[in-house]
Amino acid sequence: MALNIFNNKSFTIFGGTGSFGEKMLHYLLKFNVKTIVIFSRDEKKQEDLRRSIKDKRVSYIIGDIRDKDSVHSAVQKIDYVFQAAALKQVPSCEFFPIEAYKTNVIGTSNIIEESIKSGVKKVVVLSTDKAVYPINAMGISKAMMEKVAIAKAREMTIKKLKTVITITRYGNVMFSRGSLIPFLINQIKNNHNLTITNPNMTRFMMSLDDSVNLVIEAFKNGENGDIYVQKSPGCKIIDIAKALLKFFNKQNQITIIGSRHGEKINEYLSSAEEMSECLNKKKYLTIKADYRNINYDLHVRKNKILKEKKAYSSDKTLQLNINEIIQLLKKQSEFKKLINKSF
Repeated sequence: MALNIFNNKSFTIFGGTGSFGEKMLHYLLKFNVKTIVIFSRDEKKQEDLRRSIKDKRVSYIIGDIRDKDSVHSAVQKIDYVFQAAALKQVPSCEFFPIEAYKTNVIGTSNIIEESIKSGVKKVVVLSTDKAVYPINAMGISKAMMEKVAIAKAREMTIKKLKTVITITRYGNVMFSRGSLIPFLINQIKNNHNLTITNPNMTRFMMSLDDSVNLVIEAFKNGENGDIYVQKSPGCKIIDIAKALLKFFNKQNQITIIGSRHGEKINEYLSSAEEMSECLNKKKYLTIKADYRNINYDLHVRKNKILKEKKAYSSDKTLQLNINEIIQLLKKQSEFKKLINKSF
């Protein structure tokens, strides 16, 4: 569906050379946008992207979101901002928690503050299921990032300023860089044992298209402080391994290596406390910021409140079996590209 709001508008994608950033870029280029700024630290990925997308509407800035000056230059005369830059590898963040804090919390705060100063109309910040009941440095930094974004959103509403700040939370995004499925496919390709951390570990399953659609939903309908969550199926990671072996008709052994630093057995997209008051839509849940619930009775009457007392966890949502996982994978364009590249 065409969004006229995109026409002749300018965008900045922080973390624009990442898996989401590239997908979002391709999506935006379908419209009559004015400019798209790709901001990231990786000059090689920027050069690769520049060569693959020859479009004069796209420009590139090498910078670090920890540096306010480089962030400032990336949001001048920009209408909308997508913040996807992050340190997201759980073990790396466990080993270097201060680095996770600097990027995920301070960096995002820099983006929000500079966007407000520059008069950006809307900022959509990408978060993760690991921010709910966080036990690792990555999740804690993302949870704090959400709090910073909501605090700024509250300020925008109270002061009646025009910048709107919304958040999206993701589960496991299939085929994103460093994710499980490409890792397992590479092990199958090289006839290695498939290494699984814990056979009982479950994860939510989202596609890259889902990630873009969730951001667009928040972009179109999000109000200040809203957190958007997509209802997603889950599965055991050992079943992902078994599904890949079945699809490729391979007999690689599966080796259990134990959980990595900071890993959860199950993930959560929404806490029990959030589920009790969030808005329930067909495909999405919307967690409203607390300052919007001053008149709670009116809020309940006007909106479809879920009133669910249990957290939304990856082991309690719809569970995919091996055949269903295969069917889901076959629908993904990234899976087809990976197959052609690997086999």
